[in-house]
Amino acid sequence: MPRMMAGLVLSFFLVSIANADVYTWIDSRGVAHYSDYPPGEIPHKQVQVRAPVTVPMSENLRQGKRVSGIRKEVEGLLASGRPGGSGMTAKEKADAELEKTCATYRSKLDLVQSKLRAGYSNDRGNALRQQRRTLSQKLSRECILR
Repeated sequence: MPRMMAGLVLSFFLVSIANADVYTWIDSRGVAHYSDYPPGEIPHKQVQVRAPVTVPMSENLRQGKRVSGIRKEVEGLLASGRPGGSGMTAKEKADAELEKTCATYRSKLDLVQSKLRAGYSNDRGNALRQQRRTLSQKLSRECILR
C-alpha cells in the first residue's frame, strides 16, 4: 500500500510539471524571454501552449499515394486531350529521345565495363578503357550535367 501511495504522489508531481505554464516578456533592451515562471514585477503574458498534433505515418503514406494517383490521372487526361495525335509535346518527345540515348550510353558502358573485368591484353584493355572514357564523357555531358 505505501508503494502505491508513493507512486500516486510521484505521478501527480510529474503531471504538474508537464502542465507547467509558459510566460513571455520583453526586457528593457527589447529581448524576448520565455520561462515557466512569471518574471515578477515586469509586465508579462501567459502563453497558451497547444497540444502537439500527431498524424499516424500510415495515414500520411496513404494520402501521398492517393494524391500521386490523382496527379497521374489528371496528367493522363490532359495528355490525351492535346492535339497532334500522340498527346506528346515537342519537349516531351525530346526528353523521351534523350532518355533513350542515355539508356543506350549506360548499357554500352556496362558492356565495356564487363569486358574490362574479364581481362584483356594491354592493347585491347587500353582500347576498352578509351571507349569507356568516351562513353562516360558523353553520358556526363548529355545526361547528367544537362
